[in-house]
Amino acid sequence: MSAATPFIDIHRVVYGYARDHRIVDDVSWSLQQGGFHCLVGRSGCGKTTLLKLVAGLLTPQQGHIRRQDGRSVVPGPQLGYMFQAPTLLDWQRVLDNVLLPVSLQRRPSQADFARARELLAMLGLASYEQRYPRELSGGQQSRVALARALVLQPELLLLDEPFAALDAITRYELQDDLLRMCRKQRTTVLFVTHDIGEAVYLADRVGVMHAGRLLADIAVSLPVPRTQALRHGVAFNGICAGIYDTMMRAGQ
Repeated sequence: MSAATPFIDIHRVVYGYARDHRIVDDVSWSLQQGGFHCLVGRSGCGKTTLLKLVAGLLTPQQGHIRRQDGRSVVPGPQLGYMFQAPTLLDWQRVLDNVLLPVSLQRRPSQADFARARELLAMLGLASYEQRYPRELSGGQQSRVALARALVLQPELLLLDEPFAALDAITRYELQDDLLRMCRKQRTTVLFVTHDIGEAVYLADRVGVMHAGRLLADIAVSLPVPRTQALRHGVAFNGICAGIYDTMMRAGQ
């Protein structure tokens, strides 16, 4: 398989709730294996619906979404999810919350426990595994949700504005955690956000959506690994300004 072959091929996908109202309107985009892809756009532009289509939670009414082996994407352990709210189980301790995707399939093994503890340690939560979600801060709950999303080492990680409710400093820290862990595992990522700066900081490519259409596919040529100091640089702010201009022109 060549490096140019998309890991996920989104081809002329259409989805809507009424004949005259398309939520996703003739979108084509490619997700490269191991790449970090962000979708950015105004509220209601269709980016979350496109994420659900890629996840196999919705079926395109026209077009297709296929893996590099030609098969359709279906929900399963090869996909990891992280949503805007951590959605942890209040009655389960942190370690059990991380292991939930495993427990839904089989009894967790010693290797599963080791994997969960490794993820918690990487996220600075090694001493929190026996706590309950109510005993954690919002940022700590989001870290547990991230560990849960990665515990099965998914091929594709799908995130829908997972850090939107957090304060700026915690959000930046979690962005760095996410980048470090996904690059280590070579996880392919699709991340939905309305925050232009977040999209540029995280992504290798940024897709800009408006009114159901993909307006632009922008390569982000910034140094890797990323550091928060990039936010103050000319290159970073130039890319952000270009995306902002694209969104503003579309809304006129």
